[in-house]
Amino acid sequence: MAIIDFFDRGWGTNPRGVAYVQGERACSFQEAGELSCRLANGLIAAGFGKGAKAAVWAGNDVTAWICTLGIWRAGLTWIPVSGHSPPENSQFILDQFDCEVLFFTKAYKEVIDALRPRLPKIRLLVCIDADTEWAPSLTTWSADHPSTVPRVDYDMEDVVAISATGGTTGLPKGVMNTHRSMQTYFAQYMIACAYPSERPVNLAAAPMTHTAGLLSIPCTARGGTVVVIEKPDPKLLLDAIARHRITEFFLPPTVIYRLLDVPGIEERDFSSLRYLLYGAAPMSVDKLKRAIEVFGPVMMEGYGQTEAPASIAFLTPSEHFVDGKLAPDERLSSVGRPCPLVRVEILNEEGEVLSRGETGEICVQGDLVMKGYYKAPEQTAKTIVDGWLHTGDIGHFDAEGYLHITDRKKDMIISGGFNVYPSEVEQVIWSHPAVQDCAVIGVPHEEWGEAVKAVVELNVGHSTTPEEIIALCKDRLGSVKAPKSVDFVATLPRSPVGKVLKKDLRERYWQGEQRKI
Repeated sequence: MAIIDFFDRGWGTNPRGVAYVQGERACSFQEAGELSCRLANGLIAAGFGKGAKAAVWAGNDVTAWICTLGIWRAGLTWIPVSGHSPPENSQFILDQFDCEVLFFTKAYKEVIDALRPRLPKIRLLVCIDADTEWAPSLTTWSADHPSTVPRVDYDMEDVVAISATGGTTGLPKGVMNTHRSMQTYFAQYMIACAYPSERPVNLAAAPMTHTAGLLSIPCTARGGTVVVIEKPDPKLLLDAIARHRITEFFLPPTVIYRLLDVPGIEERDFSSLRYLLYGAAPMSVDKLKRAIEVFGPVMMEGYGQTEAPASIAFLTPSEHFVDGKLAPDERLSSVGRPCPLVRVEILNEEGEVLSRGETGEICVQGDLVMKGYYKAPEQTAKTIVDGWLHTGDIGHFDAEGYLHITDRKKDMIISGGFNVYPSEVEQVIWSHPAVQDCAVIGVPHEEWGEAVKAVVELNVGHSTTPEEIIALCKDRLGSVKAPKSVDFVATLPRSPVGKVLKKDLRERYWQGEQRKI
């Protein structure tokens, strides 16, 4: 199936049903489908064919998302950009990935106007919600184009999205995902999140330019409703769950932690929830247990990456339990078992498959894997070797076949000849009641090469000391893995999807190697 076929399946089965809700606005499948057709016909009439690149610069917005559907319907390639990213980052992405068409909301008009001289490849600009002196409104631009489905021939290897890597370790690369890789992603999600009879109600709270947007597609394929809120504000989010009887949504762990701190959270009604998907970053096991107490047996972990979208493995709600009781920490700290349409193995440096229990690099094979990096064949060849996508994550399988991520390959700390995996240390620090979030990194050390440092964000109204954190880690992990120093910060640096930017943290301590422990 082409990516737009998933929306059209819902349109065909539930044309009068509500496809999207935002605030007081309800948008039917018929309305959304016809608008996406006018957009697609407009793009085709303007001379943009298969392979042309288009982007939507907006926050979470129903009409902005329908623009993305129109891009796909015309056979164009979507370049996701986030309204939460620094404008210079988005400008770099649009230019490097050869964007020719840009839809945007008026909230970003001044920013885009200032950047236009640095975006010479863009030939068409359309303002979604207003006419401007240099860009027509979406209504004006699309009015004369038919609302019938255009005829476009799709090939499963056509690139539907060029997504920037997270940039947590350097400049972003452009990941090319195809109809085939996206189809595999949606299929695996729909297998894991079963709906035998009811139509799902999806809450798009995280950025739709990232996981929330793509996770909305399986919902619409089932004829369900996607409720869009502008940002994952705890009050907006909790109110939306109750008001719209939400059945599924995705949040990164950092936002779940904020929800758990909301006064009176235990009194809220979460009876409609079937799946609360978490991922994009490791989650504290202690906070996961708390989330299960609050939200019920609905927690579901997803493991993936841009190069193998969001469905390498799932830890389903039922797998959080054993014989009716909460599963042991060993299981809860895993990312689940591999999904059915992908092969996952642990490989050593020589590319050999390791046995269960042995630690190596997590590698993936199958239709889920990206086509490659945009205009970067050398980077592609380093990442996809002999048909295996090398994820850069270090991990192992346990005896029951659950996959455990030890850490990112580039984040591993080598201190005095010993390997220290930050995620192991972070799990211990997260268990401290005063800790909201933390990141463990290596910093320069004259004798050991690197020393373990913890950078900690505290819960509001709580306090602790570096000595207490270090003592806790020494007691659980021993002195080698325990931090040698602890810094407290008001807020950890994060990407728009909630990943802690460890490269930004490391830069503070490695500049000129002036800071020593």
